[in-house]
Amino acid sequence: MADMNYDLIVIGGGPGGYVAAIRAAQLGLSTAVVERENLGGICLNWGCIPTKALLRSAEVLRNAKHAADYGLVIQNPSFDLDKVVQRSRKVAGQLNGGVKHLLKKNKVAVIEGEAKLLGKGQVAVTKGGAAVGTFGAKNIIIATGARARTLPGLEDDGNLVWTYRKAMTPNTTPKSLLVIGSGAIGIEFASFYNELGAKVTVVEVMDRILPVEDEEISAFARKQFEKQGMRIITNGKAGNLRKGADSVTVAVEANGKTEDITVDRVILAVGISPNTENLGLENTKVQTDRGHIKTNANCQTDEPGVYAIGDVTGAPWLAHKASHEGVIAVEHIAGKHPHALDVRNIPGCTYSHPQIASVGLTEKKAKEAGYEVRVGRFPFIGNGKAIALGEADGMVKTVFDAKTGELLGAHMVGAEVTELIQGYTVAKTMETTEQELMQTVFPHPTLSEMMHESVLDAYGRAIHF
Repeated sequence: MADMNYDLIVIGGGPGGYVAAIRAAQLGLSTAVVERENLGGICLNWGCIPTKALLRSAEVLRNAKHAADYGLVIQNPSFDLDKVVQRSRKVAGQLNGGVKHLLKKNKVAVIEGEAKLLGKGQVAVTKGGAAVGTFGAKNIIIATGARARTLPGLEDDGNLVWTYRKAMTPNTTPKSLLVIGSGAIGIEFASFYNELGAKVTVVEVMDRILPVEDEEISAFARKQFEKQGMRIITNGKAGNLRKGADSVTVAVEANGKTEDITVDRVILAVGISPNTENLGLENTKVQTDRGHIKTNANCQTDEPGVYAIGDVTGAPWLAHKASHEGVIAVEHIAGKHPHALDVRNIPGCTYSHPQIASVGLTEKKAKEAGYEVRVGRFPFIGNGKAIALGEADGMVKTVFDAKTGELLGAHMVGAEVTELIQGYTVAKTMETTEQELMQTVFPHPTLSEMMHESVLDAYGRAIHF
């Protein structure tokens, strides 16, 4: 017999799990969330949110350093690392409390501990090795997320070699730093520590940084990072680490040559591994592919009544994707008919300086998919608001189907593009063509005018460049 029965048990209280639970409660389902560590998950507590707080501190410091460019006098701007970290943790703590409040408000039960599927709608929960109870559910959503990936010889030791957790709670600012991996996580930490004065080297195994982005955007971003003093090594492979008392030496092989690079600290940003261990999947028909749980368009697994969402199901590993999948799964459980998620309409953002944001197909991917394309570009230097902000380095790029005018993709680099990208995301979701975008009135003076101009440029009609 179960200690308690629910319509739905959600395993994991991250951005996918807690959103799913709240939506289920709105639809009248009795719901419980099982969470082993922190409500809000990695994103809120150790990822998306606290890193943005750190990057905001770096942004304010950067602006203070360049105060003279704006006619202001700020002498010798500096920082207190402990207070920078404290602010980041306070922001995460505040939002963690907010999630607790939302779940309580929606009458969602929170069960602390680790969950294990027993089959037939039964979930056993333990905490610290002790049994919490066995709970029954008509439906179960697995939302256990993922953790930082490590490679043989490149393991995190929490001292000289860091993954994201230690990288956002340092007790000292390294004078030199090697970041292995140049995806969003790696580039954000590289940007943060570079602003704090560390000598930063980034090693990327692919032939360019930010490899999921449009090639033109990646190249532009690389030039900006190098202008800021970063060293970037592409086609590079980091070998085993040799640790000293307070430094690390890494053999980096690139373009046929091997170089020993000695730094104070190393940050590993080489991807993620799904949290599917010890879940009791062997007691079900749930199938996995390279560790990720296989699902259909409604987030259903092969086990009746068991769904999976978010990072545990595979790329793109984004909080907003997890949240949206949580709603899809719950609405399917409730007998509604949710729209399947089109991954081409999921925006991606990197909050470095400059920022990078995109949605849809890159120019190369569009051509490989067989599209005849029209491409528009507009530089920040042609925009009045960007110049007034002192942020004239950047670009907006749009990719259209030349035959139908469908917006296939949008790619941006520069100030505040992580906020601007949603305009193109809405346009793609609504299957907008170039005509609707051209006829849309954009406010002046704003950065968003560049979005309009990029569309116009794709059709030979740009006004301000």
